[in-house]
Amino acid sequence: MIDLISKGGPLVWLLIGCLCFAGAIFIERLAYFHRASMNIGEFLAGLASLIRRKNFAEALQECVATRVPAGRVIHAALLRHHAPRDQLKEIVQEAGQLEVPRLERFLGILNAIAHAGPLIGLLGTVIGLLDSFTGLASANGVATHADVARGVYQSLITSALGLVVAIPAYLSFAFLSARARSLMHDLERAGIEIVNLIEDAKGSDNIVEFRPAETEAPKAAKRVRGLKG
Repeated sequence: MIDLISKGGPLVWLLIGCLCFAGAIFIERLAYFHRASMNIGEFLAGLASLIRRKNFAEALQECVATRVPAGRVIHAALLRHHAPRDQLKEIVQEAGQLEVPRLERFLGILNAIAHAGPLIGLLGTVIGLLDSFTGLASANGVATHADVARGVYQSLITSALGLVVAIPAYLSFAFLSARARSLMHDLERAGIEIVNLIEDAKGSDNIVEFRPAETEAPKAAKRVRGLKG
């Protein structure tokens, strides 16, 4: 492996740097997505009882303690729970949009590495072939097949290494993008359900209880008999 790196030229070190950088991004994003994940259904079920009891202070504390994107979206809605439904929808939408850049952080760089790796490898191959044929021309056409094969072999090292960089980087990008989309779906679900919970809690305050008609009918009949008497 060390021999391949030494024969590949200066672009090999650039490709190795890209590979290490892509690996660091993958590990960092994987750890972040693990911390940002939560069971939305279970969390909202716990908040539902607090919201029905109008215990918004404790519900806000629960959201702050989660330290996840969905918790911050729910927290934004609970802070303005007195707002009308349309305004609550805008609040959760804006809070979700603020979380999207955090979820997509470094994914663009990982995608760029996946696309640039083969191009860097191809550049190294072209440079290596140019060096080989330049040496062949300077030797007045006197060169063995082994010399030409060695030059081509060295030039192809960067192409192979470019693919070694690009394939894992692209697979990592695809996997992390899927995880980011899943978390964005959780943000949308959390926003919709917390608005519904708040609105349901408001609706319970507006219920008007009427006495049964059976209890009112005898009283009305007594009043009518009294008038006739």
